[in-house]
Amino acid sequence: MITDAVNRLRHLCHVLPAALHRISAHEYTAKPVPGKWSKKEILGHLIDSAANNHQRFVRVQFEEMPAIWYDQDQWVVYSAHQHTPVEQLIGFWESYNRYLAFLLEQIPEERLGRLCRMKDGRTVTLGFLIDDYVAHLEHHLRQLTDY
Repeated sequence: MITDAVNRLRHLCHVLPAALHRISAHEYTAKPVPGKWSKKEILGHLIDSAANNHQRFVRVQFEEMPAIWYDQDQWVVYSAHQHTPVEQLIGFWESYNRYLAFLLEQIPEERLGRLCRMKDGRTVTLGFLIDDYVAHLEHHLRQLTDY
């Protein structure tokens, strides 16, 4: 069921680091308009998303309908992505997502229907969270590159 999402995630980990290295320092730090994230902050947000989804992917397997969410804007601010060396962000993004792809492959299919409560009150399955994570990643990567 999640094979497609895992394959897409592995593909992104294979092709995106080179594209991310081609972005200039100016492009990474420039903000399109005040109050919007820079490309560096978008990349950092993807690391924050990986960290929070990692917790979901694990906890949903053994907790009864955990409620796991985060304030993405505050995470971007307090994680200081704008001030983090871009090489560190790229390496961490790649490494974390390679690990998540491995982790996702370990989840038995019968656990994919387990439930998680979202901030807006919706209840979603682990399978949905996995698909949504990769789609979210692809959306933001299109903001960074011509992927």
